[in-house]
Amino acid sequence: MSSTIEVETSIPASRMFKAAVLEWHNLGPKIVPEHIKSIDFIHGDGSAGSIRQINFTPALPFAFAKERLDSIDHNNFEVKNTTIEGGDVGTKLECYSTHSKFTPTSSGGSIVKITVTVKILPGVKPGDEQAKEKEAITKAIKATEAYLLAHPTVCA
Repeated sequence: MSSTIEVETSIPASRMFKAAVLEWHNLGPKIVPEHIKSIDFIHGDGSAGSIRQINFTPALPFAFAKERLDSIDHNNFEVKNTTIEGGDVGTKLECYSTHSKFTPTSSGGSIVKITVTVKILPGVKPGDEQAKEKEAITKAIKATEAYLLAHPTVCA
């Protein structure tokens, strides 16, 4: 099952991509400290094949998630990730992946489009996770926008 989220921001696509993808390991804990405690690279340096662990605060129902960077396109501001461990993977979900694209707008901002694909484990009834996920992603994008507006030299 897949769902797509689109959020318009006033931040240029290149800057949003840099903040939300390339520098998220540094910025995520600053931008959404209520949810992210830290982000550590377990393998690699942020290029395709890298694995990072996102450590969550007690505000979330799970302690961490490990995600693999499947592909990254710096020219078209696109990235694909797969959560390989933690979160709901193994308890509710068989797999969880995202495809994020940052598209410039004519006003100088960007559209952040994220497609989330999940496969629910047999016997697990789908709940309202998709609605919660959409809300959480939208909040994170808007928080990133606000952070970048407040810190004009970050990822400039």
